[in-house]
Amino acid sequence: MSPEKLKPKAKPAAKKAATAKPAAKKATVKKDAVKKPTAKVVAKTAKTTGAKIKKTGTPESQVDKRIIEQRYLILKSLDDGKAEDILDFDVRERSSLADYLIIASGRSTRQVASLAENISKTLKAAGHKILHREGEGSNDWVIVDTGDIIVHILRPEVRSYYRIEEIWEKGS
Repeated sequence: MSPEKLKPKAKPAAKKAATAKPAAKKATVKKDAVKKPTAKVVAKTAKTTGAKIKKTGTPESQVDKRIIEQRYLILKSLDDGKAEDILDFDVRERSSLADYLIIASGRSTRQVASLAENISKTLKAAGHKILHREGEGSNDWVIVDTGDIIVHILRPEVRSYYRIEEIWEKGS
């Protein structure tokens, strides 16, 4: 076959202009005929967090997905770093500081520093921000604040002395 036979045949300009106008009219008619849908608000409990989420016909909000992803990455990072006694508190009902509070223990000051560093690296690699890290000088108690989740990593002696998990338990 010659290359000329493979090329598409060009239509005359008059035919293109004549066919384009009716298509535009049809699209205009369709826009006017379509009614705007009304969204139903449905209260639904999220499986992963237990939180009630209001849905308006669209998927979960991006904020909820971001918090769930951050929480998962933090807990996975702590588990991978062999943190001990990991506690995860949902404090949305009790505090405006954060949505979740995670408390974990590291066996030594070096492990506490390493756990905090791994959390920061993991979250930054996933595109999340770390607002503040505190306590890295002594590494007895390091706090990693993401805004929505606050992570406390302590040595066991410091944790037993301050007992901060008792403040956030559901019974108090």
